[in-house]
Amino acid sequence: MQSAPKPENEAERLKSLKKYQLLDTVSEEMYDDITKIAAEICGTSVSLLSLVDENRQWNKSTRGTKLKEFERELSFCAHAILDPQELFMVPDAREDNRFHDNPLVSGEHQIIFYAGMPLVDSDGQPIGALCVIDTQPRQLSEEKKISLRSLAKLVQAHFELRLANIHLEESNDRLMLAVPLVDTVLNEIDMLSQSSPTPEQENLIEMLRDTTTAMKSLFVEPELQSE
Repeated sequence: MQSAPKPENEAERLKSLKKYQLLDTVSEEMYDDITKIAAEICGTSVSLLSLVDENRQWNKSTRGTKLKEFERELSFCAHAILDPQELFMVPDAREDNRFHDNPLVSGEHQIIFYAGMPLVDSDGQPIGALCVIDTQPRQLSEEKKISLRSLAKLVQAHFELRLANIHLEESNDRLMLAVPLVDTVLNEIDMLSQSSPTPEQENLIEMLRDTTTAMKSLFVEPELQSE
């Protein structure tokens, strides 16, 4: 058995994988639908949406198997990510020196056929693969290869939407953390206004109050302001 070598840019690849916050999350209907479609289009018994982390292949979605994760050294998808732009296909793993004695091939799971399209983030980093698997040797037609590539692009698009939502939530959290700080500044301004300022100082204090209040309005959602 020949385990896949780690890509030269492994550190950057893992950083890209982790930013999506997908590892060890629950199954999601959207991804389950995609693996179902992939298996039906390609006519295989199994389909996986897999992510390759430091030491394992973890499957976000599975179709036709309950195999949720296994060691990276056994992973077909770890081979697939070595060439991010190409579909990786193994027509008969029993006749391939890289896999013929792999326990996933020779054991109970009997992975004989594999075809996987790498999932590539916006920076070009391969983080996993959408793959189809069968217990008998086979090939994929060009039409089926195109369909598998298209489904992989759909997964990638959903990953980017997920990342955009994460950034939005983090941004909102940071804004809300700023509100108590602005309130503290307003309290200090109130203290200043009670210290018998001169008319000129009082004008400056009011300008500072107006500016700070306007700043707070940027951080608080409109519905919160009206409460």
